[in-house]
Amino acid sequence: MSDSVAEKKYLGIRVNEGVTAWHMSTFYLTCVATILFGTFINAFQPFLFNEMMQLPTTEQGVVSGKLNFWGEMAIIGSVGVWGALSDKLGRRLIIVLGFMLVAVAMYLYPHAQSVNELILYRVIYGLGIASATCMIVTLLADYAKDINRGKAAGLQGVCNGIGAVIALFVLLRLPAVFQQQGMSAIEAGIQTYMIVAGFAVVVGLLSVRGLKARQSSDQEHKQSIVSLMVDGVKAAREPGIALAYGAAFVSRANLTIVGAFMTLWLSHHGTQEAGMTAADALKKAGIIVAIAQSVALLSAPLFGLLTDKLNRVTALLIALFITFVGYCSTYLISDPFGGGMIVVVVIIGLSEIGAIITSGVLISQQTPAQKRGAVIGIFNLCGAIGILVSSVVGGYLYDHWDRSGPFVFVGFCGLIVFVWGLLVKNKIVPLNQQ
Repeated sequence: MSDSVAEKKYLGIRVNEGVTAWHMSTFYLTCVATILFGTFINAFQPFLFNEMMQLPTTEQGVVSGKLNFWGEMAIIGSVGVWGALSDKLGRRLIIVLGFMLVAVAMYLYPHAQSVNELILYRVIYGLGIASATCMIVTLLADYAKDINRGKAAGLQGVCNGIGAVIALFVLLRLPAVFQQQGMSAIEAGIQTYMIVAGFAVVVGLLSVRGLKARQSSDQEHKQSIVSLMVDGVKAAREPGIALAYGAAFVSRANLTIVGAFMTLWLSHHGTQEAGMTAADALKKAGIIVAIAQSVALLSAPLFGLLTDKLNRVTALLIALFITFVGYCSTYLISDPFGGGMIVVVVIIGLSEIGAIITSGVLISQQTPAQKRGAVIGIFNLCGAIGILVSSVVGGYLYDHWDRSGPFVFVGFCGLIVFVWGLLVKNKIVPLNQQ
């Protein structure tokens, strides 16, 4: 295959001019890494709380909510800036800075001596993951042609699933492995965080060489960061972009609620009702949550093809309805280690990947290239607000109502955006047809 042909296609995906197989491979590696970090930091919290910080279980829901709150405040305060900066400075610099900040946070996290110190490190993590997440959605739009962007997003979803499965099946098992080798629980936890920090550094360095150096136009360089961010907000006048912003609220809350509260729920059940150790309960929880991520991995190509074959608003509506059914079904679960939970997490896995892929492709379809970073920055800002609201409300519902509370809340949010989508569907015209 000649270089010119290789630059036009990657695994059957038609790519834009100047995008090579190396660029695409590095991009998909960053997808694996970003979801791995996002899954790990929440899923590993029960071990951190119980074994390393020895927090009372009655306080863990609130502390988990606080960490998500301040992490999302950092994302809310920075994601729009990251997006606008990427229009001026290029995507590569911004995503590399993001991975380095994640590495710093992972190095510091296990050394926290108090909840307030942990919150500070979570803010650093939030700044880094905001950059990486924003750039992934933007790079997908930069690299893949619109005609098969769903397929490209489907492969991204597979990478997301791989990252989550690695975090749940490999990283969550490391403390038990290290403890069997003679380490204390604290030493095993620190060693696990160091491995994750090292991986963040490696991915950041690979991104320096592997991602495309984007050339911005003179007009983009002359626009101020504030002006670009304002453009991103004003873009919501277009009904398709506004709906994508609403879907971002739900899709990002989906992923975070599973990581933050599903593992916590299952770990508490294991230690308090099933007589397991914290490490064994975490391992069992990781297996069940990994089922959802495995379903997401396997169904990502299906949603990618569905998004290219159907009207993209229709594809989004299907994903939102699945979200409503899957997340609200958790209220019916009495035994989180039983067969009913397996059925529910399968549906949740479908909804997670479906909402992420369909909302991402819709925002890419409706966004002009010259303002893509700024608009997708606001898209990710809406996702961060979704995580913030669901974390605070979910933490309260978890501690004061029912363990399924965070999931039921997200399910009803999905229903609201579903109804919104039905109302505006006929008003949304793809950008290339306007």
